[in-house]
Order: sequence, then structure tokens, then C-alpha cells
Amino acid sequence: MKISIFGLGYVGTVCAACMADRGHEVIGCDVSEAKTALINAGQSPIIEKDIGELVAAKVAAGSLRATTSAKEAVMGSDLSLLCVGTPSRPNGSLDLAAVEAVARQIGAVLKTKDSYHSIVIRSTVLPGTLEEIVIPALEQASGKKLGTAFGVASNPEFMREGSAVADFNNPAKTVIGAEDDITRKRLLELYEGLPGQTIVTEPRLAELVKYTDNTWHALKVAFGNEIGNICKAAGVDSHDLMKVFFADTKLNISNAYLLPGFAFGGSCLPKDVRAINAYAMLHDVEVPLLKSLIPSNKQQIERALQWVLGYDKRQIGFLGFSFKAGTDDLRESPYLELIERLLGKGCDIRIFDQNVSLAKLVGANKTYLMNAIPHVTQLMVPSVDDLIKHADIVVATSRSPEYEAVVKKMRSDQILLDMARLPDTEHVAGVYDGINW
Repeated sequence: MKISIFGLGYVGTVCAACMADRGHEVIGCDVSEAKTALINAGQSPIIEKDIGELVAAKVAAGSLRATTSAKEAVMGSDLSLLCVGTPSRPNGSLDLAAVEAVARQIGAVLKTKDSYHSIVIRSTVLPGTLEEIVIPALEQASGKKLGTAFGVASNPEFMREGSAVADFNNPAKTVIGAEDDITRKRLLELYEGLPGQTIVTEPRLAELVKYTDNTWHALKVAFGNEIGNICKAAGVDSHDLMKVFFADTKLNISNAYLLPGFAFGGSCLPKDVRAINAYAMLHDVEVPLLKSLIPSNKQQIERALQWVLGYDKRQIGFLGFSFKAGTDDLRESPYLELIERLLGKGCDIRIFDQNVSLAKLVGANKTYLMNAIPHVTQLMVPSVDDLIKHADIVVATSRSPEYEAVVKKMRSDQILLDMARLPDTEHVAGVYDGINW
């Protein structure tokens, strides 16, 4: 494939050399004459393991060259990768001036180009960049329309400095966010044969993936350091402790607990988070990340409260209110707190929870249910049908099998608010809304 790469900084240089190494014909394009001259001389403009040798070899082979001319780059390629910088502004937002400028340059060339061209954002940009900045710039500069003369895609990179060439050739995943068939097919061909999973999705999701990855990495670093600081105060070797932590690949080093939904609760998490924060405070250890967990959890409950109230209905039915599906445990259940808050706002609530109904009779929580929250347990109904008969809004809190039937039983005038990602929600007769989807 004939490829042009706009921006010969860190990402662009690595992509150019690695794609040339994969057999493609690559033209690098940059406003810097110094960078293009270095590449044309077989030298890398960046310092990175293996890249110098790769650039030299590919330039010598004739599969890699560079230019300062956008026209030469676009006319000599079928697909353009935008690898320009997206630095931070003083307020933390992204400066997308270079992205927009390059899009306009490419658009101006497309005005006179007859063949279909694909423009792919490889730079790290936020959702909406293609839709709100790149596509309008291309259409205005070219006088042509998306999908007829050109296509666009988001294709984020996942390369680390110091191992960028190895990461390019051995990616954990390749993400392609494209809506037109030609660009999607070209990108699939471009990366054909690379290891790791290839994920084809829509552009906005692809634009957000890299930020999700990097925020998670930053979160892990901060978490590890705060636990390490507590370890130091406790006289515990933090590396020995984390080796024990790493041994759990079922819950700790896994995808457990990471699907977005509602707040955490129960007898362990809230209590233990409070306890480790109190221990840190006792030993004068600052743990701003750990300290933020309870307030963040409370904010999710507040968000859910405003979400439910926002529909301006007062007859509400809850499918479950224990803190976790398949249990009768209401201790620090976020759903119980949400129900209490809604009752305080004058809502008329009914609850169906098979496990809690049983616990009222024989369960370990009987005393708690009958003495601590009798006003709430009195709102319980014996069946899903009773709950649907009462409610204008049905709130699903878990994916218990007995709750899944609600999808087909609801009326067209009812609203299903889903905190559990119930299956088959496309069959809901009325309004459907998910808390995080």
C-alpha cells in the first residue's frame, strides 16, 4: 500500500519505518526541513531503540522517503496517517491546531485528486475530533463530501518510548474506528498479520480507547505508590506485598470490577477502604487517591439519584436492592441508600428481591431487616408482575435471571433504567436508558 504519514515526531517516525519494513511504500511529511532531510539521508530524527537502523535500511531500499510538500505526500499515497502533536493547553485541554491544519492541507490537495483517499488519525485525540474538526476541515478545504471522495478513521497507537518498534510489531490490540468500507478494508490490510486482537469499532469509541488505557496506567502507578507508602509506615516490604497481590489473577489482575455500572457496597469494601485511610492518617501518610474512593462512590449514588428524578415520575419499582446479585446482604447497599433518598423526595416505591424476601423469614439478616429498615422492607412485593403493575419507572440493579423477564413484560408507557446491563433490552416496549451506556 502507498502510505503518507504526516508528522515525523516520535509516533510518525516509528510508524513510517515500521510500515516500510512491512512492505509498504511510505512518504513521511513534516513542516520541518531538518526532519525530512535527516530521513532522506537515512537518519532518524528521534532516539529510540532499533529505529536508526530501520530508517537507514528502508531509505536505502527505497521504501521510505520524506517531504515537506503535502501535495506530494497525498498525491503519492492512498492513505494518510496523521501523527501530529496534540499538546496540552494551560487549562489541560488539547491543542488540536496541528490536527486541523494538516486536515485542511490534505483537503486542499483532495480538491484536485480523482481517486478515493483515506485519512486516519493516529494521534491521541478525544471523542468527537474526527466528527467536529477533521471532517469539516477536509470538506471545507476540498469542496467534497465524506464517503464520496474520501473516508476517515481513528486508529490510536499503543507504543511505549524505549520499546516502540517492538510494540508496533507485537501489539496487544489493534483498534480501527472506521465507518466507510474502503478505509476499514485498507486499515485491515495495513495491519494484516500482526499479533494481538484486531478490534473494528466506531470512531468515537476508538478515539477514547487510548485515554482509557493511559488513565488506567496512571491510576495503577498512583495506587502502587500509595500502598507502598503505607507499607513503609507499617514496616512491610511493599514489593513482597505486591507479589502476593499479583498472585490473584481472578480478581486483582483481571477485568473483574472494571465494567461501568453503579456504586460499590456490602460488608467489606466500604469498611476496608475507610480502615486503610484511617491507618494512613494515623501514620501521617498522605493517600489522596485512596482518600478519593469513598467520595467518588458517593458521587455515583448522587448521579443515579438525579438520573432517576430527571424522568419526573414518582412511582418507581426496584428489581433488587441487595448490594450484589444472589445475596440477601443489605449492609451499606448503594441501592438501599438510593431508595432511602428517593423516598425522601416523595417517591412511591415498590421492591422485588427474591433473596431478601427469603431473608425476612429465615436469613442471617432477619434482625437487621425487621428492626433497622422495616419501612423499606414493607415496600416489597411478591412478584415482578406486581412491581410492573405499580411502576412508571423500573430500576434494574442486577442480572438475576428472574429480573430478565421484565424486558418483555413492560408497557410502552414505562421507563426501564438499567444499572446491570440486562440482555435483550432492544425488546423493551417503552423508554430504555442505561446508567453508563
